[in-house]
This record gives sequence, structure tokens and C-alpha cells, in this order.
Amino acid sequence: MAKNVISDETIEYVGILAKLELSGEERERAKEDMANMLDYIDLLNELDTAGVEPMSHVFPVHNVFREDVVENGDDRDNMLANAPEQKDGCYKVPKTVE
Repeated sequence: MAKNVISDETIEYVGILAKLELSGEERERAKEDMANMLDYIDLLNELDTAGVEPMSHVFPVHNVFREDVVENGDDRDNMLANAPEQKDGCYKVPKTVE
């Protein structure tokens, strides 16, 4: 028998949040399932986890990306060389918003 008892109001509220329309039988089954899940969590809470390091992933994950190193630097003069118009080291474009 489940130690955690889920009320009809709780199932109704969860159904509203999840946008589910549950029949009477589905509602009873959901109450049992939710109670079983909470019972299992209670069982896990009984475990002694002293000295167990927290982890963010079950497998060792290492960054496989390269370092973000700037290779082309500031090449503003060459980029602006082809601009039809420029002003104060920036592209000058027609106004598009009034």
C-alpha cells in the first residue's frame, strides 16, 4: 500500500497544468502512479549519500571544443575599403526607420 496518498484535488490540478482531460479510471490510475513515484523517492531519500560527490552527468564529460582564439584581428580598414559610404569607421547606410 502506498504511503503517499494523492487527493482528487491534486490530480485535478495536475491535469489542468498538463492540459489533460482524464476519465475517472485514468484519474485513479494517475493517482496510483503518482503515489508510487513519491513512495520511490521516499525510498531513495533513505539512502546514505554521505561522502558521495555530486555530479552533473553520469558519464565524464569534457569540453571538446577548441579555444576561442582571434585569428584575423581588427581588419576594419580592409572591410571598410569596399563600403560605398562610411562615417567614423563604420558603414553608413540609408535610414530605414522614421
